[in-house]
Amino acid sequence: MDTGTEGEAGPPEWVGLLGGLLTLRRLLLALWMSLFAVVTAVVLALTAGPGWAALGGFWLVVLAWGWVLLGRNWRSWRYAERADDLLISRGVMWREQTVVPYGRMQLVEVTSGPLERRFGLATVQLHTAAAATDATIPGLAPEEAERLRDRLTELGEARSAGL
Repeated sequence: MDTGTEGEAGPPEWVGLLGGLLTLRRLLLALWMSLFAVVTAVVLALTAGPGWAALGGFWLVVLAWGWVLLGRNWRSWRYAERADDLLISRGVMWREQTVVPYGRMQLVEVTSGPLERRFGLATVQLHTAAAATDATIPGLAPEEAERLRDRLTELGEARSAGL
């Protein structure tokens, strides 16, 4: 599959996400699965007997499995700025690549919730005329997110498709 823009030489330069996003997601996974394990063990110990409390360990297995899957998913996210559009690629089993032409962008938002701010992260949300092509790039440094927002807004205005 050729992903180059006309007139461009070479493949796009892909940029990955910050490691803070993986840390945040794994921390949330560990907190929730630990809570589920304790609650399951306590409820089963009180209602079915102490032997059944070991089933709370199921959530620890889910934690180990999720830990690996989060790492694979995090490594799959990347984006590339090209002359005429922005590429966003993600997915492990089902690869998805989104191409957002600069001239079709209507709104570029930078958001950062409380946990994202604590880990020094921000998310760029791109809105286009077609809702199906809206795209998100999570896990960026706030400075990079703002730079990307400003650049995409500038390029979108310069290449406006006149919608």
